[in-house]
This record gives sequence, C-alpha cells and structure tokens, in this order.
Amino acid sequence: MMIRRHDRRRNDRLGFTLMEVLVVVAILVILAGTAGVFVFRYIEDAKVDRAKSDCKTIENACTAYKLKYGDFPENLNELIQPQQGGKPFLDSPDAIIDPWGNPYVYNPQGANSNGLKPDVSCTSPDGEQIGNWMALRK
Repeated sequence: MMIRRHDRRRNDRLGFTLMEVLVVVAILVILAGTAGVFVFRYIEDAKVDRAKSDCKTIENACTAYKLKYGDFPENLNELIQPQQGGKPFLDSPDAIIDPWGNPYVYNPQGANSNGLKPDVSCTSPDGEQIGNWMALRK
C-alpha cells in the first residue's frame, strides 16, 4: 500500500498575504481620491452651468410676465404664484433658488443690461458672479 505524502509547500500559497491585500487597498484608495477631485470639480462646473441656465429661464419668465401684465414683476415671488387665476410663470419655488441654496438676486430695472431686461444673478461660493447679462459683455 502506498501512502501519499501531503505536499505542504503547495498548500502554503493558496491565499493572498496581508501585505498584498494592503497594497491593493492602498492603490484603490489613491485612485478613488484622484477620481474624486475630478468628479467634484465637474459637479461645481455643473452648478455654475445650471445657475446660468436658471438666470436665462427666470429672464424669459419675466419677459412673459411683462407681455401679459405690461411691466416686469416687482420680485421673483410673483413668478411662482398664480396671477389672476392663471398659471404661475415658473413651476416651483425651487426655480428662484440658486444651486447653492440662496435666492437669486433680481433687479427689475436691469442696470447691468442697460434697462433692456431685468437683471437676474447669483454668486458662487468662489465669489464668481453669474448673471443673465454676462452674454452681452462677451
């Protein structure tokens, strides 16, 4: 009868060592951290783009208000409240809040656009002013 000897060296190498696992985890953490920096930058850029779009949307709602009632609204709240049994010009109260949670600044006289349209603006956390008149100056 033949007795088979168990080869110990073959069984010693069935799994990963702690050091190998730690190296892989460290590489994944570095990659995730690097990707996170780029993702957060794109999120901030998307908020700036949304603010520009919102300013233009509010300007268009103000123009529609002027066409219907003869003058621009005194404040942005008039755009989200139904006027004389009609529909509101903006869908929700969130439409007059910028992406950073502050209300948009509104000036019906339009000092920055030479009185052609009302000024709608906000300021990003970086201090960049975003407004519907920016396209006129470029």
